Amino acid sequence: MTTTRWTRHHLDLITEDPATTAPLILGPVEPALPGFDLWDMWPIQEEDGATALFDGRELWMGLTAPALGHPEERHDVARIRLLALDDGKWIDLGDVFPDGASPGSREWSGTAIRRADGTISVFYTAAGFRGEERPTFAQRVFEARDGVHREITRPDERYFLPANDVEGGPGKIKGWRDPAWFRGRLLIAASVPWGDRHMGAIALTDSGSGNRPLLVADGINREIERPHVVVHGGLHYLFFCTHRQSFEPADAAPTGLYGFVGAALEGPYEPLNGSGLVIGNPQTQPDQAYAWMVLDDLRVVSFLDYRGPADRAHFGGTVAPLVRLHLDGHRTRLEPC
Repeated sequence: MTTTRWTRHHLDLITEDPATTAPLILGPVEPALPGFDLWDMWPIQEEDGATALFDGRELWMGLTAPALGHPEERHDVARIRLLALDDGKWIDLGDVFPDGASPGSREWSGTAIRRADGTISVFYTAAGFRGEERPTFAQRVFEARDGVHREITRPDERYFLPANDVEGGPGKIKGWRDPAWFRGRLLIAASVPWGDRHMGAIALTDSGSGNRPLLVADGINREIERPHVVVHGGLHYLFFCTHRQSFEPADAAPTGLYGFVGAALEGPYEPLNGSGLVIGNPQTQPDQAYAWMVLDDLRVVSFLDYRGPADRAHFGGTVAPLVRLHLDGHRTRLEPC
């Protein structure tokens, strides 16, 4: 496996381009789950990456919390919830796991796969520990299947920092989270040492038999999130997202979806569009959306974040309007969905 490095040189190639700038989200957006914040969504997929259908409708999972207090507090009480998407309408199907079933104090992002035998594997992040007095930021990767929750991989500390922070918050903690299943292997948002700091990375693991860095933000970004791979036109497209505040220096690049392309899952990879930027929030609303996930049909889902100051009044907390990607080798562009 070849470790791909995302560097300052790539960021210097970012330009304002309609092909990679998300359309401005205007006007009110109807909440998918009234009374709840909803973010970081993923569909149940088939083992080949296609979005699974259940009696003609898609089933989705996402992180939820009561829509109360400051929006950033939602991470301390997040639960995975199941929704059906039926003819454009979202239907709430309740929490994925019963109370007390998962081993963390809350549940963070992952993916879900329908196995050949019809069972569903939910790969997710257990954050903190069940019963802790206040939330910590330890992260463990679990698979839940047939009611059994099993920790399936840990960071190899020869390459990755352990995600064991007690104090922290968004953009300030190390990562071992957001597992994305791909043909029997997992991509995981991780952290590597960089002097007295940590930098974002993507680990590729064989579900317990070892893990190595697939991509490293080479001194430019502290927190890569939600890595996943889509195969299109015989090429492997590696996507992830990050916040503008996570760059060093901050705002060196926009909050957005970034991506790389290669001939094989193990790499090597080259940055899409020269820089890696695939979808950036517009400058007039730099935080309007986050947590993009590219589906096998090239629809892109994200959630509505802040349209204005980071407070409850300006927080969306629901599904953002879908967009679609056009992929052509090393180039991408946005299209209407």
